[in-house]
Amino acid sequence: MTPTPPDSRSPRTPHDTPALVVGAGPVGLAAALALRALEVPVTVLEARSRDAQRPGSRALYVHRSSLRLLEQASPGLSRDIAGYGVTWHTRRTLYRGREVYARSYPPASGDGLPPFTSLRQVETERFLRKAAELAGAHIAWDAEVRDVETSPDGVRVTAADGREWSAQYVVAADGARSAVRRAVGIDLGGSRAEGFHLVVDIADGPEPRPAERVLHYAHPRAGGRHVLTVPFAGGFQIDLQCKEDDPVDKLTDPDLLKRWLPKVVDPEAIGELLWISQYRFLQVLADRFADETGRVLLAGEAAHLFPPFGARGMNSGITDADAAAQAIALALMAGRTPRARAAVAAYARDRRAAAVDNSAAVGAALAHLRPIGWLARTRLTAAGRLAPWVPRLGEWLERAPYGPRTTSRRKPGPGY
Repeated sequence: MTPTPPDSRSPRTPHDTPALVVGAGPVGLAAALALRALEVPVTVLEARSRDAQRPGSRALYVHRSSLRLLEQASPGLSRDIAGYGVTWHTRRTLYRGREVYARSYPPASGDGLPPFTSLRQVETERFLRKAAELAGAHIAWDAEVRDVETSPDGVRVTAADGREWSAQYVVAADGARSAVRRAVGIDLGGSRAEGFHLVVDIADGPEPRPAERVLHYAHPRAGGRHVLTVPFAGGFQIDLQCKEDDPVDKLTDPDLLKRWLPKVVDPEAIGELLWISQYRFLQVLADRFADETGRVLLAGEAAHLFPPFGARGMNSGITDADAAAQAIALALMAGRTPRARAAVAAYARDRRAAAVDNSAAVGAALAHLRPIGWLARTRLTAAGRLAPWVPRLGEWLERAPYGPRTTSRRKPGPGY
């Protein structure tokens, strides 16, 4: 008799596995890779179809710390990602048209990995998916989670089409609107900042821009708005910090974009407009990073949402994924002993502590970029005007939008 394939559409056939990962974004795929590196069988459930395309650049940066974790899970993967992405070695900061900071960095560390690489998230996911499948992770597509039942003995997950999976542990990496998090009764708490940003992905034009990141405070040709220009493989991103009363619909109109973009970047560098979006800053954390039974572990945006300062979102999520895999492997070895619950509890405690640090760091960065009150605004303006004569002020303007590396004496990594 031919066995039923693991992605069978039969709603009456439950599929048993030690570990389930919900979400095939970069965090879910990193969790699957880490589990396979620990020889844990894993199935990934993804609500999208296999051929669905996620629009836009989304998370651009993959930091060295993340590359190292991915290299441990899948030797050669980080070098493939870094080789495809762009690593620029020059950062420039301007204030009202005048350069106040510029620095170039060495190309790589002793292990050959760059300090970061920049590529669109869809490309990062492509590399991770291929590595995960080669490692033996099974991905079930069109598997939108509708129900999650937990008990001290395991978890049962049901998809919208009736398919069921049973697992001992589940990693919820299904994003900000996590169906798993809602199903197990974990709340998010936090705030949403005023104002919004406009993000535009642009393919390289006839004369590509130099491979450098440029932060321009109070850009005189953008109505005094802050403008960040970041390269990625095949193009670059413009991030415009809008004013609170800016008309969102007009700013995202392609015809208007074609008029103002040449004011902030060389027209010869502008190719096809790949993606236009807007976002408001959410700064929220899950109350707990594991459910009451200790069988569901939250990771990535299912557990925390940060403004993009310092690229803490996806990179902290990749660290979550690796730590969740380690905790699950320990718990599986411990079986029904208290050590299993302790492994998951340690994950939940440590990763939430790191998320608290990240949230505080991006809060400091947000307060810098959107100063509230006369004193904060005056400090930013004074620094911009005095930086050409006081270099340390230019360095502060360069570094402040990324937030501090950590906000406590704990050392969860460089802000992750």
